[in-house]
Amino acid sequence: MRATTKLTASRLNKLFLAGELSAVEIAEGYLERIAAVDPKVQAYITTTADAALDRARKLDARRKVGDTELGPLAAVPVAIKDNMCTQGIRTTAASRILDNFVPPYDATVVHRLHGAGAIILGKTNLDEFAMGSSTENSGLLQTRNPWDLERVPGGSSGGSAAAVAADLAGISLGSDTGGSIRQPAAFCGVVGLKPTYGAVSRYGLIAFASSLDQIGPIAKDVTDAAALLSIIAGNDRRDATSAPEANKLVNFKLGPDTSLDGLRVGMPKEFFLSQGMDPGVRTAVEQAIAHLASLGATVGECSLPSTEYALDAYYVIAPAEASSNLARFDGVRYGYRTSEYDSLMDMYLKTRQEGFGPEVKRRIMIGTYALSSGYYDAYYKKAMQVRTLVVQDFQNAFNQFDVIVAPTTPTTAFRAGEKVDDPLSMYLADTYTIPVNLAGLPGISIPCGLADGLPVGLQIIGRPFEEATVLRTAYAFEKTTDHHLARPSLS
Repeated sequence: MRATTKLTASRLNKLFLAGELSAVEIAEGYLERIAAVDPKVQAYITTTADAALDRARKLDARRKVGDTELGPLAAVPVAIKDNMCTQGIRTTAASRILDNFVPPYDATVVHRLHGAGAIILGKTNLDEFAMGSSTENSGLLQTRNPWDLERVPGGSSGGSAAAVAADLAGISLGSDTGGSIRQPAAFCGVVGLKPTYGAVSRYGLIAFASSLDQIGPIAKDVTDAAALLSIIAGNDRRDATSAPEANKLVNFKLGPDTSLDGLRVGMPKEFFLSQGMDPGVRTAVEQAIAHLASLGATVGECSLPSTEYALDAYYVIAPAEASSNLARFDGVRYGYRTSEYDSLMDMYLKTRQEGFGPEVKRRIMIGTYALSSGYYDAYYKKAMQVRTLVVQDFQNAFNQFDVIVAPTTPTTAFRAGEKVDDPLSMYLADTYTIPVNLAGLPGISIPCGLADGLPVGLQIIGRPFEEATVLRTAYAFEKTTDHHLARPSLS
């Protein structure tokens, strides 16, 4: 297999533009590796080999005639989480209810990838409708962690993270509702960035929880993550939640400076008092924070007192929004429809019963109950009040600090099947990521070491639309360490 699959997206783009590699060579290298390795990892639900090679040939032809507008991701192979609409390409959200759905349009992020010259390799696996933390809730297949095939890749963007970690894509897109980019990035030893809510258009994203969902990059290094963000970010009139401030992230570029002089770094004491944190994770994260201090940052303790209630609030708010968003999947307009039914109501019931998996049904029922008459104030309203407290906690912390650092996850990747029958234990995997979504903040997970041979992620959180500070901090850490260079031994 070709060594080009080990290169970063930025490096591939430079080699292509310089004429040292053809787009066809790059695409063929990745397609060969997918054919050889993905049967073990199962990162992809759908691959698009013919379309990828056709795109590569066109890019080569344009470069041959001297086209200088090929794009900042020209010839870079990209994987897309299968809850983003792709025109003419099957889009399933890893659910039987959308098993054969082919969208008639592209999501905004996909449209922008095409404009940047990227080559789409296919659609990656996820927990069904992005509901899960291990990708074991997929209704179609089980993705494995490239570091240990007996372990999960995290979720819900497990396929996207595994694809990058296993060199099955140069870069990928995931979505993050409660940690679904950062947690699998940590488990798979890659970089995962959740942008500020409203920074990246959600048009064409199959909604889970509309006030929490955000699309972002998963990459081999911080430079690639920043490059992809600069392409997919920006205001979009087709998304009512897209923010005008998003335009300041368009064409964003990282500087070369690795000094963190003057940067104030906060450590939330509630995260580090957690009894559920593995000793190896604690050690790696504390060493990472000490390294930030060695680069000139001032480190101090901060408090996020509402953290202990954030998980509870999330698992009321997210299911409530899901119960509304998933009402559209009824067997009438598109998607799966049961084959035998006696009436319209019977068709609705059987279609949803057969089409949705157990976790999706669980969350629909929780959300519907929380929104029902007589329970709205006791559950949903109370959860929204807690969300306000979480936002205020972060605002208070950012009065003293420029970024907040913490573990991305309390543990390393767990074994497949270990938590599948214990939903509460599974939900706890997102303890450190969920508050960031509730507050709508940017957060990145970067590799910061290994614990028992498995990757550990350091989470860096910033103020709204201050991705530049978050990325600068992550870049400085990455450039002065070698953790991001560690790769699984998967052959």
